[in-house]
Amino acid sequence: MALMSPFKLLCAVGLLAIFSSTISKNPSLPLLVTHLGGSQAGVGMVSGISALTGILFSFPAGLLSDRIGRRRMLLLSGAVFATAPFFYLLASNVWQLGVIRFYHGLATAVFGPVAMACVADLYQGSRGEKMGWFSTATLVGRFSAPAAGGAILGIYATGDALGYTALYTVCGIAGLAAFGAMFLLPGKDRHGITPPHSGSSLHPPEKGLGQGIKELLTNPAIMATCTVEAAILFAYGIFETFLPLRGASAGLSALEIGICISSQIITIAVSKPVLGKFSDRHGRPPQILAGVFLAAAAMAVLAVSFSLLPLICASVFFGLAIAVVTSASAAYIADLCKTGCHGSAMGLLGSIMDIGHTAGPVVGGLVAMSLGLTGSFFSGCFVLVTGGLYFLGFRRKSW
Repeated sequence: MALMSPFKLLCAVGLLAIFSSTISKNPSLPLLVTHLGGSQAGVGMVSGISALTGILFSFPAGLLSDRIGRRRMLLLSGAVFATAPFFYLLASNVWQLGVIRFYHGLATAVFGPVAMACVADLYQGSRGEKMGWFSTATLVGRFSAPAAGGAILGIYATGDALGYTALYTVCGIAGLAAFGAMFLLPGKDRHGITPPHSGSSLHPPEKGLGQGIKELLTNPAIMATCTVEAAILFAYGIFETFLPLRGASAGLSALEIGICISSQIITIAVSKPVLGKFSDRHGRPPQILAGVFLAAAAMAVLAVSFSLLPLICASVFFGLAIAVVTSASAAYIADLCKTGCHGSAMGLLGSIMDIGHTAGPVVGGLVAMSLGLTGSFFSGCFVLVTGGLYFLGFRRKSW
């Protein structure tokens, strides 16, 4: 029987890894913090630690993958995926849980940019489509994990330690499976993943480490694209944090709020491969620009929606806009990266995205305190429009 292709194997690893990462925190983490005697402030602190890890380590992880190989860095992330879940079973207070979350956050901080760099290495002409399929695979893991976690915890009485033992055991099994699958990845070239086309320009002359970093940070197109991604994640952070509150204030049930959120995730998962293929054929900058302004319009609609049907429609609209941007942006950054530093580029993108994702709920919360939830959604709209204009300023001369 033929072995699974490297790309399909990466997709399978991504599904398992993100399932393991997500089930460790949603919906279990806030409940576990409370079970260990933590306050609401403790919930916020523990939940935010993994995002901080992404900000700090995504760029260095991608950079290291350019120097020592993708496969080695993937295996490093796999080792964390395989071991971190079992440490949750040993935590007896909130501070220990915070340390564990920091350690577990290393897994996704390393895996995300390095896996995307692998896809960029493997494909050129169909890079957008393949990145879209990989993202869809991870979204399947992200979407299924909360339901699985809720079902596991639901078997046991509220606060029963056996429920957390069962959940983090399942989390660990998924992490171990992802780690084991990583050993099946080929490791014949200097990046650790063998490209399918030997004639590609994936092996440019080596340049100094400092020069490579400088080229990334001083490339206006790359930085403008990263800024757009940060704006998208800023708005998404507001969406996922404050949509439940908007739904509750509008009298929606928990099920109806869940439908709104799920409709957005499903829209992204279904549309990203199609939109990635579209960007391969028709160009990425116009698609990125159109998507960011569509996202701004969706946030404006969310700001003035106060019942179930408008909120569902706006959520689907926002999910489609996210897919329009993100199906093209990572591939575009890989296209712009001409010095064999796909890992560094994807790591830089990951760090900047995490900054946006972390800032969104914080800024949105401050705005909501003075202007209400409507103002919070409009703040996301403002950031998206600003990011789109910034991107337009650097790209319009090259179209």
